[in-house]
Amino acid sequence: MESYTMVATPKMQSRQETLILPGDPAVEVLLRRSARARRLSLRVSGLDGRVTLSVPKSMKLRTAEEFLFDKADWVREHIEGQPKSVAPVVGGIVPVEGRDLAIRPVAPPRRRARLGPDVVEINPALPVAPQVAGLLKTAARARLAIACDRYASEVGRRYSSLSLRDTRSRWGSCSSAGRLMFSWRLIMAPPEVLDYVAAHEVAHLVEMNHSRAFWDVVAQLCPDYARRRRWLRDHGSVLHSIRFEP
Repeated sequence: MESYTMVATPKMQSRQETLILPGDPAVEVLLRRSARARRLSLRVSGLDGRVTLSVPKSMKLRTAEEFLFDKADWVREHIEGQPKSVAPVVGGIVPVEGRDLAIRPVAPPRRRARLGPDVVEINPALPVAPQVAGLLKTAARARLAIACDRYASEVGRRYSSLSLRDTRSRWGSCSSAGRLMFSWRLIMAPPEVLDYVAAHEVAHLVEMNHSRAFWDVVAQLCPDYARRRRWLRDHGSVLHSIRFEP
């Protein structure tokens, strides 16, 4: 019978532990102890494939290990089901606002990359991925600013800033100071999905929580938010599978 190895990580200081699921390749599993947990709960992130095992705070480590061993096939099936990482290349495609656009070289004498309605044109003499990422970030900022301005006006609030990042743990956030942050990869999703995330974060300007009152504000701004939220849950990993960094 295979055994598990307990390994120390820098996070051990914050009472987090890591288990290694043996095999080829081995899988690192974050063991999260919670006073609220009443049972074992195993999760494979749809964004980055990270595996988390939540357990009641007082549960013995051996019990968690045995549970993980029993679920080993389930864990590997879910990891293998993650979209394969791909990089933008000339002749390939990249999703923009829910549509797959072809990546083609610019026609001379023009040298600058351009995001057209049906094509992404790049300078073939320069690295492809950074050019595509730059075009997507510019489009994302413009699209999100329009959506956030509209929703902020509807709730009668103002946000203090809007920034973009390449986050994997969340699609957006709103600070208590009204600073909105979004993943620029949202520009690859259908427009209504980007609009939902904008509505979600603007709603936090009214309710800085996820209470029933908060979701009422979201529903006011985006009545069919559940469908759009579900799209992100089902397809968000595809957006994160596109590799723009070396």
